[in-house]
Amino acid sequence: MVQKERHVLVIFPHPDDEAFGVSGTIALHVENGTPVTYACLTLGEMGRNMGNPPFATRESLPLIRKKELQEAANVLGIQDLRMMGLRDKTIEFEDEEKLIQMMTDLINETNPSLVITFYPGYSVHPDHEATGRAVVRAIERITETKRPKLHCVAFSHNCQEELGPPDIIVNIEAVKEKKMAAMRAHKSQTAWILADIEQKIANNDPEGLRWVQYERFWSYQWYRH
Repeated sequence: MVQKERHVLVIFPHPDDEAFGVSGTIALHVENGTPVTYACLTLGEMGRNMGNPPFATRESLPLIRKKELQEAANVLGIQDLRMMGLRDKTIEFEDEEKLIQMMTDLINETNPSLVITFYPGYSVHPDHEATGRAVVRAIERITETKRPKLHCVAFSHNCQEELGPPDIIVNIEAVKEKKMAAMRAHKSQTAWILADIEQKIANNDPEGLRWVQYERFWSYQWYRH
């Protein structure tokens, strides 16, 4: 179970970021009656997987990934999907104040009690890092007593060593089929890995089961930074 929230705002740069890391948690919030807004900054048009033989071109991939994102949102019951119109692999080069203002506007409009994004410094991809930084800086400017909670996804090799173990562990087994369906929705990018995950789940392999048992987050600790 997850705590009932006023509103959950999820902010990631790419279609499928939500599916792998937080789709079970999103599904639980939706089932709990909490409104969820997902702001996806790009359409992942620079995704490396275009098939072998190719099923897409650079021109058609954004349209394919947009449809996949909409399908994943429908699977999870996300009521409010925002496509923010930025370009894949360029988030780190966006004007910082413009990006922070985008996050501020989203927060002001949706008034979330919980924001979910990547943990800056521990999320590997430059777009992930830039997104997380902008969210943190937007929330930092809010009076401390009025700030929403900030739960972050981290997966760099040193995250547990430097941040400690995750302090939020969500049991998602009740919605594991929704998580798998959300991952399948992004088939242009996930088909190559899904077969392996599904086989491991069928064999009760711990590496496969981790995808459908728990999702892990770190509360952003302002005093550390």
